[in-house]
Amino acid sequence: MTIGSRPVLGLRANAAQFTLLVAVNALVGGMLGQERTVLPLLAEQTFQLAAYTAALTYILAFGVTKAAANFFAGTWSDRYGRKPVLILGWLIGLPVPLLLIWAPSWGWVVAANVLLGVNQGLTWSTTVIMKIDLVGPARRGLAMGLNEAAGYVAVALTAMATGHLAAEYGLRPAPFLLGLAYAALGLGLSALVVQETRGHADHEASAQAAAGMLTTGQIFKQTSFTEPALSSASQAGMVNNLNDGLAWGLFPILFAAHGLSLGQIGLLAALYPMVWGLGQLVTGAASDRYGRKPFIVGGMLLQGAALALVALGTTMTVWAFALVLLGLGTAMVYPTLLAAIGDVAHPAARARTVGIYRLWRDGGFAVGALLSGIIADAYGIPVATWTVAALTTASGLFAGARMYETLGCPTKISATPS
Repeated sequence: MTIGSRPVLGLRANAAQFTLLVAVNALVGGMLGQERTVLPLLAEQTFQLAAYTAALTYILAFGVTKAAANFFAGTWSDRYGRKPVLILGWLIGLPVPLLLIWAPSWGWVVAANVLLGVNQGLTWSTTVIMKIDLVGPARRGLAMGLNEAAGYVAVALTAMATGHLAAEYGLRPAPFLLGLAYAALGLGLSALVVQETRGHADHEASAQAAAGMLTTGQIFKQTSFTEPALSSASQAGMVNNLNDGLAWGLFPILFAAHGLSLGQIGLLAALYPMVWGLGQLVTGAASDRYGRKPFIVGGMLLQGAALALVALGTTMTVWAFALVLLGLGTAMVYPTLLAAIGDVAHPAARARTVGIYRLWRDGGFAVGALLSGIIADAYGIPVATWTVAALTTASGLFAGARMYETLGCPTKISATPS
């Protein structure tokens, strides 16, 4: 919303555009959800990939390209505006469902996930940045909770829907037709209805004193290594998505090996992101009141315990309980990490700081696919799950020791576009 030529910050003042961006991000999540149930089974049953490491190459490709796209989404959003980057992301995502439907070899699936990684990096990053632009500092946690909830509830619902479609009509093409519809609708809304929000960030920046002008390289160094809160958030985000890469790529195979049906696997594949998505409606807003750090540290420790329970489990009941806990732990972490980044970064450097954080966070998909695949090939999926559980617990303890509370703290990073 603008008054005259001056943008107005706040959730209520920008309710229409904010709601539209929530809907767009739900479509972004749906693009990811089309793969969660079907692709691990496609690798094993259609393309006969016996080695877990080979089967997880699509997650490796997705993680690497999404991480890089996150970085460029941030720098391009500062330079060219948010909306052009959002539209570009949807254009790149359009061929993904078609490649998955027509793939004659596993290489086509990997290529589709390269495009999907770029699509997710550009579209999800820009919807995050645009919502932070609109709401201002007071409701940042709530904004991130709503954004991430929309995305991951859509992941869950689509994972469940594709499981049912696969059980009824086969692994291809029916499940991926949903993705094609999501891409077309997302592109249309982004091009025709979404409005540019960079002016809101510029307005917020004009009201804050710059503590010093930093280059993109300096922002990268601080976000990645030297600034305690930002670097703690970056490592926690990376480990969080490392365990999500394990859950995405190997849990459906683990469940199938114990005799669960496609419908049951689809339900379990949906349960974790559903709890994760809905939980963020509470945790994001709660972090605006109680602080970011307790949710980040507690969420990582809860995820570690949940993964250990998955490794111990052999029945659907135990796994369902474990995945609920995993979803709750992730819900505690996901929006609060983004809110913490928004707390610390100056509005003029916000897009680049978010992009660098998301580079590390989504690099966790690639690390998780590689690490869990190698360990699962050598020792089995339960040992891979125990290993990731230990890493997740260590990440939570590290954040507890290093991170300070960011809610209400002064801006630490400011920069001019470069």
